[in-house]
Amino acid sequence: MVFCGNNSNEIAEIGCFPAFWKKTTKEFQLIFQNETYRIREAIFEVNREMGSGFLEHVYQECLITEFQSGSIPFVSQPRIRIRYKDHALTQPYIPDFICYGKIIVEIKSVRALLPEHQAQILNYLKATRLEVGLLANFGGYPKAEIQRFVSTAGNKQPRTTRTR
Repeated sequence: MVFCGNNSNEIAEIGCFPAFWKKTTKEFQLIFQNETYRIREAIFEVNREMGSGFLEHVYQECLITEFQSGSIPFVSQPRIRIRYKDHALTQPYIPDFICYGKIIVEIKSVRALLPEHQAQILNYLKATRLEVGLLANFGGYPKAEIQRFVSTAGNKQPRTTRTR
């Protein structure tokens, strides 16, 4: 299932889902809802202070400060081994952040998020077997955009919601 929300209270239908799939987020139990809310707050605070136009590394450093001040547990750029079949690859995956030990946060600074950015975070979720990922883009003017991805077992298309 793929959902796209225009704000925190609505989820709009994307694709060819029946009309009964249209619901408000209050009718869904979002996984790690409180944790992702706090991370989103930090992202929006960085956006309010810095605006758009900087490179990803600048936003990464700002988020470190926000996560620390907000007591959000995180690891910045951890090196994660991934596997191909039964073989451990030498090339590690290095996400921007893993927060709360269970949420991947990948940041971008591009005009618009593209399908390859979404594919990247979906592959990261698959490789790490984590369930939730946030893809944050600081490059879109005037606001940061955050897409939330949830990978569930047996679901070939993980869900995504967007916040702006």
